[in-house]
Amino acid sequence: MHRTEDVLATLSMIRQHKLDVRTVTMGIDLAPCSSPDVTVLCDRIRTRLVHYAGRLRAVCREVEDRYGIPIVNRRIAVSPIGRVAAGQKAEGLLAVARTLDEVAAEVGVDLVGGFTALVQKGWTDSERRLIAALPEVLSTTKRVCSSVNVGSTAAGINMDAVAALGHVLKDTAERTKDHDGFGCAKLVIFGNATNDNPFMAGAFHGQGETDCVINIGVSGPGVVKAAVEDLVAHAPTRPTLGEIAEEIKSTAFRVTRVGELIGREVAARLGVAFGIVDLSLAPTPQVGDSVGEILQAMGVSRLGGPGSTAALALLNDAVKKGGSFASSSVGGLSGAFVAVSEDAALARAVEAGDLTLAKLEAMTAVCSVGLDMIAVPGDTDAETLSALIADEVAIGVINHKTTAVRVIPVPGKKAGERAVFGGLFGEMDILPIHAAGGSADFVRHGGRIPAPLSSLRN
Repeated sequence: MHRTEDVLATLSMIRQHKLDVRTVTMGIDLAPCSSPDVTVLCDRIRTRLVHYAGRLRAVCREVEDRYGIPIVNRRIAVSPIGRVAAGQKAEGLLAVARTLDEVAAEVGVDLVGGFTALVQKGWTDSERRLIAALPEVLSTTKRVCSSVNVGSTAAGINMDAVAALGHVLKDTAERTKDHDGFGCAKLVIFGNATNDNPFMAGAFHGQGETDCVINIGVSGPGVVKAAVEDLVAHAPTRPTLGEIAEEIKSTAFRVTRVGELIGREVAARLGVAFGIVDLSLAPTPQVGDSVGEILQAMGVSRLGGPGSTAALALLNDAVKKGGSFASSSVGGLSGAFVAVSEDAALARAVEAGDLTLAKLEAMTAVCSVGLDMIAVPGDTDAETLSALIADEVAIGVINHKTTAVRVIPVPGKKAGERAVFGGLFGEMDILPIHAAGGSADFVRHGGRIPAPLSSLRN
């Protein structure tokens, strides 16, 4: 039985504090589409996507109308194209990307993820060609997103792929220089990537999944911020950090319940499986919908200063605990994103000089994802970008967690200038990279950084 105060609290979260379902992501297995003939391959992909996703937009609207809960984005994640299109040359891979782009527009989804290669231990010729094709794919399609998993705790880090991706970022940024290198915002480079992440640009339909599944990503930074502010303002005495954690857990519980309700309803109406709710707190550039503002409500007035990492760790853990109690179908990344340009408070902290790249890297050790939506100087060399990727992936590989890099070298601009991506992608001042240019010899060694020894953790 639902208590009246719980129902009222949930209504307040929706009406006053910007709670919404950030994304309904339909995962579709494309393995049955494989063919050496590119025309047959693309026809099969088109038919299968329309079959499963043709009604996705209409059903999401029906569910929005019934419950009064906004669904902000509708997306598709497909099987890693690196394997679906195995054997295709560059022209074939581009044809697949354009087919995905066209069908995504046709069925009314915002983005389609899965132009992906999983190369943590090694890469096939097809996957090598896919990575080489990324600059053209990301600069000539509107909706196609890509990810490359370059490391895992079990396999180590594929430094050949890491080295190649530094050049991919440079080339992609140059091809999209009229939009401040925006093409790079559609590429996520992972360590320990998950199979069921509903958030772009890193979503793909991984191994072990069924033919078609609905995964849900909820939002909620504004809701958590309001809960913490209310506790601090109205508690008879200053609340302890343990009490703040309890308040965040209770709020995360309600947010997760909403996400699961919507996800199961959408899946049932489409006649497909329900997958997971991702508990990640995902910010938007709007004031009041920021992960950084939650930390400020907890008492860290200058984001990036001492205490920022501990406050983020408390937040991340409390969200996971509250969400896991609310649902047995939790998955994806599940934590707090620190996507800088998409988070108004974090972007302001960069502008003020309080939040540096080094501090962001430290914070990613305790939160979801990693160095996310970060603009760096356009003249940064490819090897430095690769070294940045290797550092972040190493944090995930050693600590048995997912980490990722979504970094954008902005052509023609230097540290301190403004990069503007627009919409949900936001804007930020360009961050300097300390001691850039000194890691080329390390990156050029190539090969693979061996998997860590887990039995002697310290």
